Amino acid sequence: MTVFSDRPFFHEGMREWQDQFDGRRTAEAIEKHRKHYAFWDDEIEIVSNARFFFIASTFGDYVDCNIKSGDPGFVKVVGSNVIEYPEYDGNSMYRTVGNISKNPNVGLLFVVFDGKSRRIRINGKAAIATDRAALDRHFGAKLVVRIECEIYPNCPRYIPDLAQSKPSPHVPRSGEPVPPAPEWKTRDYIRSILPEDDPHRPQDT
Repeated sequence: MTVFSDRPFFHEGMREWQDQFDGRRTAEAIEKHRKHYAFWDDEIEIVSNARFFFIASTFGDYVDCNIKSGDPGFVKVVGSNVIEYPEYDGNSMYRTVGNISKNPNVGLLFVVFDGKSRRIRINGKAAIATDRAALDRHFGAKLVVRIECEIYPNCPRYIPDLAQSKPSPHVPRSGEPVPPAPEWKTRDYIRSILPEDDPHRPQDT
């Protein structure tokens, strides 16, 4: 947790939009109840079984978003909030690790397109490992990227079920009723502090 203690979870740009749409209370409740620094059991399962994830990296004006793929198990949870993944042979551009070598801040997204599994969003501090022990843990790796994680899960509200070819029922659609509330909006610490114009906010609050 110490690597993330030097900055708040929200910066002033985020706060401005939270305040414009009366979302500060909800945002702070989510931070308090959902942000964590040790993977939950279901998150370990999702990460360990992942066949891919998305990673964003930056350095100055250079911004990159990439997908990393492999067989289940290619991402390993090696500490309470630490993961590793291998960099396999690629196109020789080294955009992700090049950015990481200059700026360790990364953003990761693990998502299962089944319409029900929570997304795992991660703010990370990444480091590149080339030692033999790290490489031996990941067959075929040219490099290993190790990431210390600040974790905050999101509901799968707008994610389609691709296996069943079913769209999300939560997407607003012209001519249809207000979509159902996602589960998180019904929680005791959230429902009464939703934005004033939220259609799922209880009317007596």
